[in-house]
Amino acid sequence: MNTSAPRRGGAADPARLLAWEVLRAVDERGAYANLMLPALLNRRRLSPRDRGFATELTYGSLRAQGTLDGVLGTVTSRPVDTVDPPVRDALRLGTYQLLSTRVPARAAVASTVELVRATCGERPVRFANAVLRRVAARVEETAGDVAVLLSAPDVSVDPVGHLSVVSAHPRWIVEVVLEALDGDVAGAQAALAANDQRPGVHLVARPGRIGVDELVAQATAAGLQAHRGACSPYAVHLEGGDPGALGAVVAGDAAVQDEGSQLMALALAAVPMVGRSSGLTVDLCAGPGGKAALLAAVLATERSPGEGLLALEPRAARAGLVAASLAGFPAAHVVRADGRMPPVRPGTADRVLVDVPCSGLGALRRRPEARWRRTPADIAVLAPLQRQLLVSALDLVRPGGVVAYVTCSPHREETSEVVSAVVGQRADVVTLDARRSPVFADVPADSLGSGPFVQLWPHLHGTDAMFLALLRRRSD
Repeated sequence: MNTSAPRRGGAADPARLLAWEVLRAVDERGAYANLMLPALLNRRRLSPRDRGFATELTYGSLRAQGTLDGVLGTVTSRPVDTVDPPVRDALRLGTYQLLSTRVPARAAVASTVELVRATCGERPVRFANAVLRRVAARVEETAGDVAVLLSAPDVSVDPVGHLSVVSAHPRWIVEVVLEALDGDVAGAQAALAANDQRPGVHLVARPGRIGVDELVAQATAAGLQAHRGACSPYAVHLEGGDPGALGAVVAGDAAVQDEGSQLMALALAAVPMVGRSSGLTVDLCAGPGGKAALLAAVLATERSPGEGLLALEPRAARAGLVAASLAGFPAAHVVRADGRMPPVRPGTADRVLVDVPCSGLGALRRRPEARWRRTPADIAVLAPLQRQLLVSALDLVRPGGVVAYVTCSPHREETSEVVSAVVGQRADVVTLDARRSPVFADVPADSLGSGPFVQLWPHLHGTDAMFLALLRRRSD
């Protein structure tokens, strides 16, 4: 099906129609909303108000999908998963408007019915109208309280079940977050709520190419609100706007990069070396290249001229992105290779960054559909790969050198358990306390976790939920 246009034709509201098209693409062919939505917005001539409404509808409906289906399930005589998918997506959009926007109930129902008529024809119109009227009545009866609407269990009896309902997350993700926060229910609720907040845009001012103050000034001159980041000395935060319009970004002097990701690379670069340097840093899983480029910039400006970076990436498209990121760094090179079989002699690298493929649970705020797309089975597949890559990294680093193990996830099966399993089998490795890195000097120590690892969080640090372990190969 072509989701760039309605199936039946009709006079649907353009913002709602665009949101429906994105939901269909996500549901039908596994598209990523954060890629699909901007592409559609760029092709449509919507007013700024409609662009904003389409964005809210799209991301909000995808994030709240479980809640929306739960609400629909209370008013329909058939299971929600048996409803024709195009109709179901329209009903989700209508229910989201009734629950979470200021759109009057009558307008939300009527506009959604018109959306169904335009995209699905006349046959399901009566059904959609009846369902949405019942949803509107239920929302009015309960004042939109999701806990009441879906009969959420009491938080003191079943905290996981309660948080799953009120935060619109699958139960297993709530369990992951609660465990990572050592059972802190209030902290878990704040972390889950942060996944519903639209993430800010973070830029990295690559050292030696542009300064932070210069980048802030350039953004301000372009009409963007910008200020220095909280932790990374190279971070700039934008309060909305298109960073791609900045000359520094076009030239590769700056790039979009979450401040947490910056801190991961900088923490590795800041670890003092022990023993004779080889002058080689390796990024074992470099795609798409943001951390590699920051490492290359730091090496070029703060280390001896002979130090180089080797970035490995097995997939051609991503290797191309890495090469583009490293353009202008003559001591940095990209090789297409699997990090488990690096084309480098073992025991020769000073530093190895292994930013392993992971579930991405730490970046759910950036991919609203991911919370419903990921399953526990994904972790079971990823964990063995993560262990293999960490073993490869430790074999590659020289005695006295350091490995940074990084994931964008708070799941212990991808983070501390991977590190503990590998380090527990190696007498030649010592775990450093990552919290003591000078990179985190301005971050409250009690917010970084119990150590020796670092776990960042959106609700505490304003970054993705990045995990860091620093491991040194013994030199004795």
